[in-house]
Amino acid sequence: MIPSTSPSDRTAGASFVSADLQKPAFIPSNEENDSLSTDKAEQLRAALDQQPEVRAAVVARGMALAADPNYPSDSVIRNIASQILAAPDLSEDVS
Repeated sequence: MIPSTSPSDRTAGASFVSADLQKPAFIPSNEENDSLSTDKAEQLRAALDQQPEVRAAVVARGMALAADPNYPSDSVIRNIASQILAAPDLSEDVS
């Protein structure tokens, strides 16, 4: 199970609620932070297009790992199994 990054005992965004409804609880310090620049998007797309679709080195490593009878190790398998068993069964959640 992936843990939540925010506490479940609070409402999201509650820290931005002001007791005085006449003034905002949060004022952005700099409106320039809320922007998007796509100037480099075409350069990024061109660089990505130059990369091979299938990386031979990564495929070779995967094949080597798949052929290794000790991969993954017993300790890794036990660790993953214990995490799975310790995770709650969300299909039984009645809330």
